[in-house]
Amino acid sequence: MANRQNKKSAKTIAPRDPRERFVSLANSRVTTAIHHIRLVGNLANKKNYQYGTDDATKIMRTLQREVDELKAKFKGEKKSDSTIFSL
Repeated sequence: MANRQNKKSAKTIAPRDPRERFVSLANSRVTTAIHHIRLVGNLANKKNYQYGTDDATKIMRTLQREVDELKAKFKGEKKSDSTIFSL
């Protein structure tokens, strides 16, 4: 029952300014994206993993395509398509 009261009181808090929300979410999401990209980069360690140039090329093309879509979104050019990656 305490959870219900907390949820209700959370709704009554005034929404933050759109700029504040943007900055907060951008900081969090970009930091997370960088972390995950670095984790993908760890897969390049041939001492720990076995992969071919085709695998590496597919990973890099997919990530580049997503970055290109991100750029287009910020320019207001197009919407994202759903991408599911699989080697």
